[in-house]
Amino acid sequence: MRLAALLLAGWALALPAAAQGPLDGAALANERQCGACHGLDGRSTVPDMPSLAGQGAEFLVIQLVLFREGLRNAPAMREPARGLSDPQVQALADFYAALPSGPKEDRGLLDAALAARGAQLSAARNCNACHGADYGGRAHLPRINHQREDYLAHALAQYRDGTRVGMDTQMNGVMHGLGDADIAALAHHLAHAP
Repeated sequence: MRLAALLLAGWALALPAAAQGPLDGAALANERQCGACHGLDGRSTVPDMPSLAGQGAEFLVIQLVLFREGLRNAPAMREPARGLSDPQVQALADFYAALPSGPKEDRGLLDAALAARGAQLSAARNCNACHGADYGGRAHLPRINHQREDYLAHALAQYRDGTRVGMDTQMNGVMHGLGDADIAALAHHLAHAP
């Protein structure tokens, strides 16, 4: 009888957390203080910090695992990602994916000439082939519309300079050869995309 009870207890502990009940992604985001950088509504107001609202859950899961495992270097994410379980990663990703995306009010005015240059660069680099016609992302590829312009410029420069890699080196190749002015135009266009 004791053996059966021990086996049953061991089996219950082995159940995935999802089978034991859903985790509250909003509570976890609050506990990990995600809103301090990414905004309470998932729309960042902090320079060079990405907005997460409406980002695809699959993309967010991958990024959180990369941070947790120390495979993506972002010092600000070391502590918040430390020790996250897989169910917690999924709960956070689902929470942010469910938030409505949209530009922050502080994104600045549209510079039509700069945006037009960015649109030309985006077309030449086929950005919409991976990120979608509206740049809304899909599956493991990020939403790049409704993102902070400064964050986009920073991330694109890192890809160009080889100091940041994604799941593969595709973005590093796409950004190769672009100058700072090109990156500024591309970031401006994407940040103002509908």
